[in-house]
Amino acid sequence: MKPTDTSNPEYFHKVVDCQWGCPAHTDVPEYIRMIAQGRFSDAYMENRKSNVFPGILGRVCDRPCEPACRRGRVEDKPVAICRLKRVAADHRDDISARLPKAAEKTNGKKVALLGAGCASLTVANDLAPLGYEVTIFEALDTTGGLMRTNIPAFRLPPKVLDEEIGYILDMGVDLRFGHRIDSMKDLLEEGFDAVFVGTGAPKGKNLELPGRYDSDRIHIGIDWLESVAFEHTKEIGKRVLIIGVGNTAMDCCRTSLRLGAEDVKVMARKPRGFFKASDWELEDAEEENVEILVNHSPKEFVYEDGKLAGMKFDLMEYKIDEDGRIDRGTSTGEVTIPCDDVVLAIGQDNAFPWIERDIGIEFDKWDCPVVDETTMMCSRDGIFFGGDSAFGPKNIIWAVEHGHQAAISMHKYCQNEDLHDRLPMGLNLSSQKMGMHEWSYSNDYDGAVRRLMPHVDLKERFNKLDIEVELGFTAEQVVEEVERCLNCDIQTVFTEKLCIECDACIDICPVSCLTITPNGEEDEIRSRLKAPALNPEQALYVSDALPHTARVMVKDEDLCVHCGLCAERCPTGAWDMQKSTILIPYAADEAEPEQQQAAAGGSAK
Repeated sequence: MKPTDTSNPEYFHKVVDCQWGCPAHTDVPEYIRMIAQGRFSDAYMENRKSNVFPGILGRVCDRPCEPACRRGRVEDKPVAICRLKRVAADHRDDISARLPKAAEKTNGKKVALLGAGCASLTVANDLAPLGYEVTIFEALDTTGGLMRTNIPAFRLPPKVLDEEIGYILDMGVDLRFGHRIDSMKDLLEEGFDAVFVGTGAPKGKNLELPGRYDSDRIHIGIDWLESVAFEHTKEIGKRVLIIGVGNTAMDCCRTSLRLGAEDVKVMARKPRGFFKASDWELEDAEEENVEILVNHSPKEFVYEDGKLAGMKFDLMEYKIDEDGRIDRGTSTGEVTIPCDDVVLAIGQDNAFPWIERDIGIEFDKWDCPVVDETTMMCSRDGIFFGGDSAFGPKNIIWAVEHGHQAAISMHKYCQNEDLHDRLPMGLNLSSQKMGMHEWSYSNDYDGAVRRLMPHVDLKERFNKLDIEVELGFTAEQVVEEVERCLNCDIQTVFTEKLCIECDACIDICPVSCLTITPNGEEDEIRSRLKAPALNPEQALYVSDALPHTARVMVKDEDLCVHCGLCAERCPTGAWDMQKSTILIPYAADEAEPEQQQAAAGGSAK
């Protein structure tokens, strides 16, 4: 094997599994260490560099970082990364002086952002400090998009939305409420230099079954949640069926309980292993006594005396092959379940009836715009998409990352630069030595189990629709949880010429991730390490030839817990513990120096 190129930012980035798993690449271990040191404001600002909405995402992020967390290789539960993000938001001081500021003068370029949701707001956050005149067109009379209309207040309080969105709007953004765009062609005639579409996936999927249109007690999930959010709907029947088992379905079933439902059932067509809802969403719903019925395929709506009385389902049986793939299933019978209301939460679609098909925007077979995944631009120059509008329903953190990338492209487009000529990621490595055997981070392994999030008592949470169920961690409660982080961004950096092959590092390694061995082919090397490297998705570190025997030092990154014992034990200093900081380019980094200074605001102070 060739020596590992650790100068490539992607190598150490992939070792920091949580940061690699986050679409916005938030430096998770860094902000967790800041929380451990009581630096809540610093942790908040570290978050805000990449995810823009720490308080919002600390409550409702889909948490792609947590399944990737290396703690899950040591025990069952990952670090509570998402909830620690909320800790930084809940306990920070006033950070307004550290936020990006509006540019002192405009650069003469005007951009239009459609929809005041997370993707558009991220674009505004990145472009307003660079002097762009930003106009946001919003059909409703409030901001937040689907974050406000589809996520219930008991999960995401409006005050949290208002505060973090306000940080962006305060940069002089022109926000136009009640301004629905009915024609892209007309909008383009207004002379904007670039347009960003961040209108979400606002069309809930329907279920065309017998009896679908014979009652007004059958609701489309996202429309119904919006109606509840704006207080147009204030009650529901005692018996409610939720069709679908995604995160929207979980919001619908829990909202039903708060509107007076007594018997709420979630109807799943497939077994539990194929649910789309996050595990924690399912747990929260079941804690509130929602019943989830599997292998029930909707068949028809049942009426008695002209009134919705129930729903008929096929009882399904499935075969799952050795690769985990499920077949279409066979019906083994049917059952009718009584209900007063049905909420259809089976997915969402994009809807672009307002984009004319003769203006140069190409649409695919699903009637979605064809969007470049790097530049976020469609087939018509100067028009960009992001969030659910671009690639269908995902989640907030993906929308934020789309916004960052679109902002870079919009800046380059307005400055007549090549959209694909983008700054690469960078890498800084800095030693964490503070003394002979002392580090600037806590490197002891803490065996504590994951702390459970405290909740409002079950009897109290249904009294009002907007009682936030999760209480958040206190500063005292978070002490043990931050110590569970394995500091995966503190890398074991090896210098071959200093190694005397004494095997001290190998002897002391608690997880047997180090081996000195003759070089060879990767598959063969993996089989003869001290602990066989069984995860091919995680790289092996391979040194250059060692000076005495020409063997190589091999490290299985999959096993390493970044404890630093190898560096403490090494008599020659061949090993060092160094913080790897991945430098993520944003629109400000592509701008001229005077624009960069305004965009930085007070955050560098």
